[in-house]
Amino acid sequence: MDVMNAEIITIGDEILIGQTIDTNSAWIGEQMSLIGLPVRRITTIQDVPDEIIRSINEAMQRSQVVLVTGGLGPTRDDRTKDSLLKLFGGSLREDTQVLKDIHEFLSSRSIPVNEMNRKQALVPTSCRVMRNHQGTAPGMWFDKEGKVVVSMPGVPFEMKDLMTREVLPELKKRFAEGVIIHKTLMTTGIPESVLTQTIQPWEDALPSHIRLAYLPSPGMVKLRLTGTGTDRARLSKEIEEIAERLKPYLPDGLYESEEIPLEKVIGKMLKEHHFSLAVAESCTGGFLAHLMTRYPGSSQFFKGGVVAYSNEIKEHLLHVDSKVLEVHGAVSEEVVRQMAESVRLQFHANWGIGISGIAGPDGGTTRKPVGTVWIAVSNDSETTARLFHFGTDRNRNILRAAMAAMNLLRLRLSD
Repeated sequence: MDVMNAEIITIGDEILIGQTIDTNSAWIGEQMSLIGLPVRRITTIQDVPDEIIRSINEAMQRSQVVLVTGGLGPTRDDRTKDSLLKLFGGSLREDTQVLKDIHEFLSSRSIPVNEMNRKQALVPTSCRVMRNHQGTAPGMWFDKEGKVVVSMPGVPFEMKDLMTREVLPELKKRFAEGVIIHKTLMTTGIPESVLTQTIQPWEDALPSHIRLAYLPSPGMVKLRLTGTGTDRARLSKEIEEIAERLKPYLPDGLYESEEIPLEKVIGKMLKEHHFSLAVAESCTGGFLAHLMTRYPGSSQFFKGGVVAYSNEIKEHLLHVDSKVLEVHGAVSEEVVRQMAESVRLQFHANWGIGISGIAGPDGGTTRKPVGTVWIAVSNDSETTARLFHFGTDRNRNILRAAMAAMNLLRLRLSD
């Protein structure tokens, strides 16, 4: 069969007005890609019959598979079922198994079955019913002229259960002939524009069946390789070899060859060496400590931290020299060195980090504009410090500063 096209249609005014974020499409797209059936288009529409019918019709002209989520609840504003009935024909029938599932689902939660719930057991005779083990609205599978339309509830855990149990296995059996493999390489400390120039020879040498995508975010850029082929083992080996050839271009910037957060990588490095960490933060306001403790097991390496926002706290809790603060200012190399060294000693940690900067949007000067950040990393043999100039957005500066601090520690640990 020719390369299959798949589309997703999400139904709901709540998505269009920004009240609900469409996480369903992201998950479906990922799962479809994993079985070798990539999604080519995602459309979000109002819960209006004409719009539903028109959108599905147009999608069927472009694609072999259309996955629809939303519009199947027990309320009067859900119109998807009636629209599908007009589109595919047939009549409504009461499905005894669905009705039984509804009774069992609601009774287990001490909820009485009302007329709206009973109506959910009415399904078009033109569809194959998919039982919903997590809710009351069944999924519906339609076949028409070689095209497949699958309608599922919009509640994420209900949709995921239906996809996992029935939809993905059936689609894979009927349509998947090729293989798609993704590999994400994690970089940090290198702006996207610089990264592009640095790795251009490597990128230019990529074969036509392997594509590269740049996925930037504050403090990091993900490099996603996507390969297509027919032999999974052969393609996987080829992508791994290509990823390995990237390392000489990024000796310090490439921190992981899998999609793993930087804080998790650092936690693993600290645990492997039986090292401990303490942090002293000013402009990041405890965000670095938050990142380092996001995952289970962080107590094995993270001793604690101090949010020393004012000069008074820097001086009295971290013993930063008042004369140093007066002469050099809180945002200076001299101050972050003392912060990193003091928090390491006071917490009896192997490593200490000190951060001080001007997050913004105000507080900057000509000499120290918004986005100026000093970071120091200390152990018992050496303290190193580095100056960074980020942007003017406060939240981005906080995130970038925390990422930069972790990357400095990673480089020291690697040495």
